[in-house]
Amino acid sequence: MERLTDIHGRNLAYLRVSLTDACNFRCLYCLPDRHPNRQPSGDPFEDQSLSIMEIENLVAGFSRLGFRKIRLTGGEPTLRGDLVDIVRKIALVPAIQTVALTTNGHRLAELAAPLREAGLTAINISLDSLNPRQFARITGSRDFERIHQGIQTALRVGIEHVKVNVLLLRNFISAELDAFFEWVRETPVHVRFIELMQTRDNSPFFHSEYLPGDDLLARLEGHGWAERMRGPLDGPAREFTHPGFAGRLGIISPYSHPFCKECNRLRISSRGKLKLCLFGGGEYSLRHLLQSPDRQEELIQTVFSLMKDKQLSHMLHEGIWGSTRHLAGIGG
Repeated sequence: MERLTDIHGRNLAYLRVSLTDACNFRCLYCLPDRHPNRQPSGDPFEDQSLSIMEIENLVAGFSRLGFRKIRLTGGEPTLRGDLVDIVRKIALVPAIQTVALTTNGHRLAELAAPLREAGLTAINISLDSLNPRQFARITGSRDFERIHQGIQTALRVGIEHVKVNVLLLRNFISAELDAFFEWVRETPVHVRFIELMQTRDNSPFFHSEYLPGDDLLARLEGHGWAERMRGPLDGPAREFTHPGFAGRLGIISPYSHPFCKECNRLRISSRGKLKLCLFGGGEYSLRHLLQSPDRQEELIQTVFSLMKDKQLSHMLHEGIWGSTRHLAGIGG
């Protein structure tokens, strides 16, 4: 096995796989008008999401490249009726150490136990408010209580890492910080506050709502929170612990504290296209190489050859978001 590195010397071991670009929420920062209409192309590779067989061949190939962590994203991945089977297939790949899921949580209460049994080891739930009315305003969903119940179920059934993602929105978050701090005092979840990122479709919202994470970082450091050391498979969050709290807090800040030099991930769209950077411009179709395990060598060599195109950094500071129209299309 040869480990995959890019031309900047970064080791890549974390693959994010989108299972669908559909979503049942209409979050203000992503899809306020719901999922955009997709015009059928007549090509099944373009009009259908990856099958279980294609995902299994994809993960098997990337495991031979040294990838150890797979995260299933969307859109909303729980819209896939075969999600539990997908998790089970990935968990059976011998080299994979972590099988993770990012979800809006609307089906988590019913799926947490079967997902855990299938081999899921980590889950991230988007929860931008602890106030049901404000949550509905941000997401267009009235499922707050159902999602909160799902988080408690995930903890109860023993999913190893339960994390909650919260966007830092200027006109929403200020009244919420104390509530989130108190929540992690008694609840063993990892809450990560994320700077809003600009995409093609959310520019007006971004300019009115972007809030840098510096003030929150200063608050953590000033109140006895200690930064936790990063692990080799960790994502971009800076995580903090406190002896008086059951949970953790973290910050993901692509603008105020860029993390590109530590990038360890690649992304696959629901149609099988490789995206080297969330905010990069290039997408490279791998789907034709996923139709049989006999094409693994070709898949591996193709991925190696594309590493010359992986850039050192995104260009968000210059207002360039590449081909990312909205985060539902590739799962953030």
